[in-house]
Amino acid sequence: MSAPRPRRALPTTRRDLLRAFAGGAGLLTLPIGLVGCVKRGELAASPALVGAFPELSPELLRRLLSTLASRGATAADVYAQRSRRNRLQLEDGVIAAASTTIDQGVGLRAVLGDQSGYAFTEAIDSEESLMAAARTAAAIAQGGPAIEAPLGFQIGRTPALYQLALPWSEVGVADKLPLIEKVAAMAKGMDPRITKVSVSWTDEQDSVLLATLDGRMQIDERPMTRLWVEVTAAQGGETVSNRSNIAGREGLAWYTEARLQQVAREAVDRTLILFEARRPPAGELPVVLAAGASGILLHEAIGHGLEADFNRKGTSIYASMLGQSIAPDFVTIVDSATEPNARGALSVDDEGNPGQRTTLVEKGRLVSYLHDSLSARHYGVAPTGNGRRESFRHLPLPRMRCTFMEDGPHSPEEIVSSVQRGIIAETFTNGQVQIGAGDFTFYIKNGWMIEGGKRAYPIKDVNIIGNGPEALRRVKMAANDGRLDSGGWTCGKDGQSVPVSQGLPTVLVERLTVGGEDA
Repeated sequence: MSAPRPRRALPTTRRDLLRAFAGGAGLLTLPIGLVGCVKRGELAASPALVGAFPELSPELLRRLLSTLASRGATAADVYAQRSRRNRLQLEDGVIAAASTTIDQGVGLRAVLGDQSGYAFTEAIDSEESLMAAARTAAAIAQGGPAIEAPLGFQIGRTPALYQLALPWSEVGVADKLPLIEKVAAMAKGMDPRITKVSVSWTDEQDSVLLATLDGRMQIDERPMTRLWVEVTAAQGGETVSNRSNIAGREGLAWYTEARLQQVAREAVDRTLILFEARRPPAGELPVVLAAGASGILLHEAIGHGLEADFNRKGTSIYASMLGQSIAPDFVTIVDSATEPNARGALSVDDEGNPGQRTTLVEKGRLVSYLHDSLSARHYGVAPTGNGRRESFRHLPLPRMRCTFMEDGPHSPEEIVSSVQRGIIAETFTNGQVQIGAGDFTFYIKNGWMIEGGKRAYPIKDVNIIGNGPEALRRVKMAANDGRLDSGGWTCGKDGQSVPVSQGLPTVLVERLTVGGEDA
């Protein structure tokens, strides 16, 4: 059950826009210093709870959990969420779109074995609606005797991975629009061939409260922002376009002059080089994956296959490989929630488990999957903090956070000079993977042809095709220049989208199928 999210249209002239939003937007946030402990038996609303979700008293949460467990569920949780997203679009110096989206609701889950009963309501202030949703979820997960709900809740303490000095709820359009106009002017002024610049801005604040049947409670304030610059250029009757974007759990101060210059320059350079780029020859070639954005291949071709639900169901090619060597011994792959201010960072996952760093492949050996609570119980291990959901409307699933390969023993120069004929993949626009077999295909927007150990000429519009496990085994070199890409990556799975980060050092894969000009 769902209803359209309320959306408010904003004035589209600059003067009206500034007048309407100069004061910023209001949002209830958790005051710093109020996170503490609600002792068992102490059911009065604490300041921390009132500050974030005044409608949800500890007593009401206890009654909801009691109802969820009334038909024999062995685990249950209440997931409350409030979110506010602001968006601005600038086209050639003119405001093309502006909107604010507000969403709120509560998801209620009852778990029995591998079964989950789930219901949600957008009526966060209606006890009747909340209790009805709890009864619906409880009816799906029926088993033995009811489990008693907790008398109180222990509020967890989480690391300060993305606290903002100035929350987005206190930042108005009058503060944002000059930055958007500045980065557009920077890009437009970098080359006379540029005919159009489009800039997209989003900022959001997500407030989450999670209470569980075993008496845990977590409250998390999750900021996010993204700046997207797209450039179109014309030369000799040919028109090309490309883009760059930056994103993170950051605040307004993150958008420094240097960072704006960087994203504008990247968008322009990636566009103009397309005039001289051409397609490489087709066939099986060595592929050098450039540091940073090439982590998309790691995420899609390998990361999804290590999510525990696919392995629990036996649909992942990695389901029987735990403990085995799957890569050279200089390869270590990590999925971490604790990268400060990264887009994929999470102080606590959407089941109330603390964010942590999880090593998946250690010195070439597969040592762990990515677990939510359900898969962790199945495997008899602790959750890894990877239980994530798009919103209160969705069940949590094992999902990646910040996925990357650690540095290897080589240098980028060594890697390129070792290749007599191959390609460098620099920027990607999309990719697909079959989780079961691990087969993947990716589209490269920018890259280079390598001839005789040197960059020969720029390439564009290239598909690379391979298999995740085979590509891992074919990794021949990894450099010492690893970094998380700062782009606004969003991962889709089972109809849910969540923000993620990914990264890679410069890596040489011995061979992949390249779809070039003879393909």
